[in-house]
Formats: sequence, structure tokens, C-alpha cells
Amino acid sequence: MREIINGERFVMGTCYYPEHWDRALWEEDLERMLGNGIEVIRIAEFAWNKIEPEEGRYTYEFFDSFLELAHRKGMKVIFCTPTATPPVWLTEKYPEVLNADQDGLLYRHGARRHYNYNSPVYLELSRNIVEKSASHYGGHPAVIGWQIDNEVNCELDEFYSESDTIAFRHFLQKRYGSVEELNQAWGTVFWNQTYNNWEEIYVPRKTAHNTNNPHHMLDYFRFVSDSARRFVRMQSEIIRKYCKKEDFITTNGIFGNLDNHEMRTESLDFITYDSYPNFAYCLDDYKAEDPIKDRKWSRNLAETRAISPLFGIMEQQSGANGWTTRMEAPTPRPGQITLWTMQSIAHGADFISYFRWRTCTVGTEMYWHGILDYSGRDNRRLREVGEIARKMERMKEIAGARCEAKVGILKDYDNLWDARHDRWHGRVEETSQKSLFTALQLTHTPFDYVYINDHTNWEELRKYDLLFYPHAVILTEERVKLLEKYVSEGGKLVMGCRTGYKDIYGRCVMDKLPGKAAALTGTDIPEYSFVAPDDGKVMADWDGTKVEAAVFNDLLEPAGENAEVLASYTSSYYAGTPALIRNRYGKGETYYFGGAFAVDTAKAFLEKLGAGTPYGGWLALPECCELAVREKEGKKYLFVLNYASEAVKAEVKAEMFDFFEDQKVCGEVELGTYEVKIFVN
Repeated sequence: MREIINGERFVMGTCYYPEHWDRALWEEDLERMLGNGIEVIRIAEFAWNKIEPEEGRYTYEFFDSFLELAHRKGMKVIFCTPTATPPVWLTEKYPEVLNADQDGLLYRHGARRHYNYNSPVYLELSRNIVEKSASHYGGHPAVIGWQIDNEVNCELDEFYSESDTIAFRHFLQKRYGSVEELNQAWGTVFWNQTYNNWEEIYVPRKTAHNTNNPHHMLDYFRFVSDSARRFVRMQSEIIRKYCKKEDFITTNGIFGNLDNHEMRTESLDFITYDSYPNFAYCLDDYKAEDPIKDRKWSRNLAETRAISPLFGIMEQQSGANGWTTRMEAPTPRPGQITLWTMQSIAHGADFISYFRWRTCTVGTEMYWHGILDYSGRDNRRLREVGEIARKMERMKEIAGARCEAKVGILKDYDNLWDARHDRWHGRVEETSQKSLFTALQLTHTPFDYVYINDHTNWEELRKYDLLFYPHAVILTEERVKLLEKYVSEGGKLVMGCRTGYKDIYGRCVMDKLPGKAAALTGTDIPEYSFVAPDDGKVMADWDGTKVEAAVFNDLLEPAGENAEVLASYTSSYYAGTPALIRNRYGKGETYYFGGAFAVDTAKAFLEKLGAGTPYGGWLALPECCELAVREKEGKKYLFVLNYASEAVKAEVKAEMFDFFEDQKVCGEVELGTYEVKIFVN
């Protein structure tokens, strides 16, 4: 059985760098970790030189001695492949392994993740180091699992080396078969971009006003994802040959231009996330009026849960964070490490590993603090971690519980990548995604992100009473059929402006909008417009409720006998034009809204469609509290997290069991500063 994420208990870990510390500290560090509830350490993700100090010469003594000590002390180890930071001997001898910016200027040695995935030399040397590491350490009794690389596509998720251009051409040849087909898909007749042969095609290069062909860019993002996944898959296949049957393979973080779902399916047992809610308090980005702040990381945790219903945190905030070159954030206040740990657990994490044990005294991350400061002496944060370990031991019955939600937000990678380059798409998408998350948080409505593709089964959607698909700009026949089946079987689907106007290549369709979604939504869109700057907020009246139609407005008309107008615009030159149409489709309903979703608009949809505050009959919570629910064997565990820097009152309306107080409660309860309560029903 796996040592972590096994459904039996929560496990605590930390990130440790034996290469940073004198060997005389190792034994004491391990003993202190174990004494404070830390059972697992992650090592070696930046230590290529410790195994291969020069090309072809492998030495294992350093990690042999450390792993033997760890095994003797009873510490379990996650061993990492060190491919995130190729050594200087490698980049000096083989500069073609380096990534480049869009002008072709190489990123030189001195930071991290400065390589590209497509250099044949780098692929060969990466295979070698992974093979040597896995074959030597794979059977070690202290090693319980493997992390591939570190934060795939972090910092740099675009690649412009010569190797990438060559690989991009192969990717396109496989996708299109002929240059003629590519020209058609990319619309190269526009601005005289037609290609005559594959050698004329490059990864996107610098152009006037940075106006690269949008269809070229969409395929490029697909290519970057394909390259990264292939790199991870290569390492996973090597590790599988040597690791013990019960050992796991993972990687950490979720980053851009990467289909994390396919990566997990192909290569990983589960995903792990790196959670740093303290970014909400970075000096450059802090917004006092933002009601969400560190709760924003619940959005990222929901994204992680969409990849792995149960997952781990490989790097959990434990100290102040910042590099010498950027990012300045304060030390977590008393109780915040507990709050952020429970935030991760509430959203499906069964393993929590803190970054890091000791704060490094050198390098770019010497201000990225861990549990201990430079001196290594006991401190407040270590005591809090020890208290968390005791809580996690008490909570072991919750391990393996699945998060519960009846509201989902549909996503797909085609639209995600299209919105990255297409400013029109990106503006509505960003507005709606932020607003929907905020509305769900403030109304205490648990939700899931639900990623779909052309092979998704509609039964994966049936557990949700309400689904939002805010801006399905790119729509395929397969996805429309999926949505039609969900709605026809009784589901409620909400779609927003700009739906269905592009095909899979990112080309605008010549159909009447909303294109392939017209029959499902019962909607015709004769005209549309951005909200003009002098219009202010464009509002719509929905049965007496004023809702904002933000950013962009589709001017709607009902189409079909089952379509009815629920709201009309009340401002701008199109006042009186329909803004919201409900279409009855089979046993269910589709709602087409002509704008992007502002926060109050999203709240109105949740309320009027009966999906908001689903646990309102059990709990009444202030807005500063988050509610997340995990369920196991018929028991519901309601996590209530107070993000306020002061005590607040909540009301337990139906008698429940207070997990930490070990007693039944009903009526008014107090949550202290940053306190977390778990109520069991």
C-alpha cells in the first residue's frame, strides 16, 4: 500500500536539502522533524551535480549516506529527478539545450528551468540521469515515491529554441499531414502568410506589434503542452522500471500551456500542488479592498482537485516568501499556517509537505523562509506545525473523503489556450472566472472545476445540479452533444456571451451565433458589442433584480418554442433587447446570458437557480468564512475556515458534532482569529 494518499490517514512532510547543510546537521534535523510529526521529506530536485558531477561520471555516495541515515531514523523519502536545473558543465558544453526568448536570445545558466524539452542532447542526458538515479535508488527502503522534475512549465512556459522549431514542425506534420491542410486551418491567406514547405514554419517569432497569427499561436500552445507531457512521460516510464510496486510517481504544481489532466493520466499516480496563499499579501500586489485575498488559493486547490480528486501538497506555505529579485511577503501570523494547511485539506489534500525545513542562507531564495529561520532554533512556526501534526492525527478518519459539490464550472484546454492569446476572449474569461469564484466563496457554495474534451462521458456531469460554461468560445459537435445529453437528462446549464463563435482551429464560424450551441440555448444573436467606455455598467432587469452584463454584450433573440426571455438590457442604445434567455431542453434547462458575469450577477444566478448556499439550513456564516465539504461513508465533514484577523460569530442551525471540541453543538459559535472548525453531520 502507498505510504501517502492512501485513504487511511493524513501525512505531514517537509522539503529538505541535505546538499545545503553540513552533514553534522543531518541527524539532528531528522530527529527534530520526526519529533514534530514530520514523517516524509522531499529531496534532490536541484542536485544533478551530486549524482553526475561531470558528464558520464556518476557518484552515489552523497545520497547513499543520507538515505541510510534517513532509513535508520525512520524518515521516509520522496526522491526527485533533478532535471529542473541542468548543471553548468552541461549548458556550457551543449548550449543548444538552453531555452530562448522570442528574439532567439538564449537564457543563460544561473537561474533554473533554463532548458528546452526538445533538444535531443538534453533528452539523452535527462534519460541518463533519470536512469542512473532510478536504477540506483529505486529499491532503497527509505524511498517511498518519486517526484519528476520540479514545477513543470513554471517561470517559463514558452519555448523558442532551434530545437523547438524542429520539433514544432514534426508536431504539425503529424497533426495536419500536409502544408496545404495547415494553410487552410491557419487561414494563412490572410496577410499573405501562405507556406510552401515545412521549413518555412517556425515557433512564433517576434513580429510588428506582436501580432502573431492566432491559429498558429493556438497550435503552438498545444505543442508546448505536448512537449512537456512527453518529457514527463519519458521520465515516468524509466522510473516505473525500477521503483518498488507500492511507490508512487508525481510531480508538483499546475502551470500554463500544459494539459495537466493528460499528464496525470499518462504518467502520474496523482498530482501535487505548491500552495502559497501568502502571495495575497505580497507588497506589490496587495489590495486591501479585496474580500478574497488568501482564499484565492482555494481556486487553485479546486483546479488541482479536478486533476486528482485526492492529491498532495508538495510545498505548503510555512514562512515569509520572496526572492532577492522579486516578491516580498510577510511572515505568516499566528494561526495562518494552520489555516492554510486546513484550506488544503478541506479541498482534498491528504498529504501536506511544508516548504521548507531550514531557510537557505545563500542564493536567490534566501528570503523564501521555511519552518526554521537561519539560526535553526525552535520558533513559533515550528510549534504551530507540531500542533497541526497532532490535529492531523486526530483527523485520520477524514482521510480519503471526497469533496462534495453540486455546482461545477466547465473548462477545456482549447478555450484556456485560446483566451491566453486572444484579447477579446481573454477579457470576458478573466472577468467571469474571478467573479464566479468570488460569488461561490461569499455565498458558501462548494464547487468543482470540471474539465471536458471530445471524449468526456456525460455521466461525469450528472452529479452536478448546475453547471456554468462561462464562455465556450471554441465549441465542437462532440462537446455540444455532451452538453445536450446533460441538459436533456435534467441538468441546468448556464452559458455566457461569446459562446460558439470559433471552431477547433480558432477560426470564426460563419454560422448564425451562438453557432453549434444555438439549438441547445434557443438563442439567436443578430448583433453584439463590447461595452462602450461611456456606457458605464450595462445592466439588465431579471424579474426585478438588476444584474450587470459586464465587458461584452450579445444582443439576443429567442429562437424556438421552448425559449423565453427572462431579462432585458436596461441601458445603452439596446435597452429593451433580451439579455437572458431560458430554453427548456428535454428534462432540463439552458440559460444563455449575453454578458460576462460580474460578482453580483453570479450571485443572482446561484440564488434564482436554487444552487447558492446549499448548506444554509445547517450553517449561517459570515462572508469572511469559507465552507468546504468532504464526504466519506455517509458522513459529511463541513470545514469552516475563518480568514479574518479577528474572532467572528457563526450559527449552527441544525445540531452537529464539533470535531475538535468533541461535542455536539447548536446555536451560536465563535471562531477565533484564523480558526478552523470541522462540523460533522
